[in-house]
Amino acid sequence: MRRTALVIGAVALTVCACSPPETDGTPTSGGASPSPSNTASPSPGVPKVESPIDLARFKQTPCNALTKLQVGDLLGATPDGEARDGAAGPACTWVAPSTTRPLISVVFSNTQDSGTAKIYAAKGKSYQLVEPLKPVDGYPLTAYGITDERSVGRCSAALGTSDTETIGIAAEQSEANVGKKDPCDVAREAAIRVLATIRGSN
Repeated sequence: MRRTALVIGAVALTVCACSPPETDGTPTSGGASPSPSNTASPSPGVPKVESPIDLARFKQTPCNALTKLQVGDLLGATPDGEARDGAAGPACTWVAPSTTRPLISVVFSNTQDSGTAKIYAAKGKSYQLVEPLKPVDGYPLTAYGITDERSVGRCSAALGTSDTETIGIAAEQSEANVGKKDPCDVAREAAIRVLATIRGSN
């Protein structure tokens, strides 16, 4: 049930547009081409994306967002990803085959909307938690949640890939690791790898 709630939380990222209104991992530029659509101007205080990325190819195959090696780095195991195409958009979830089953989930939005701005607009409304994390190679990363679940080992984050799109990344730690490391650090490590992959550097 907890894992289901976390995945739903990640999916909520792409739905919340309807709500009231240096990296240390440095992926290199490559395969994915800049998006032609980046016309929205973020609200004051919302980080702007200078080099938008076209996510079309990964929306078709969301489980290609992480390689087996990257999944192994994050989960300590290399399960196959489970793809789904729900109302929020194409997504993939990797669950470690153990009793505590840590997981990573990646969600691509179905539509272009207001990107990271929708997360900030929901602060104090739909989301109790809205906190900027360290950017990934200049791309903004924001932790968010209906409630703050970091103390129980869960974190959802939005990686801004343009001013109109984000990738939702959810992480849940194994029970043994809860309290030993910030789960939003785990989500950021996943974001580093997802960005590396979508830019063509595995």
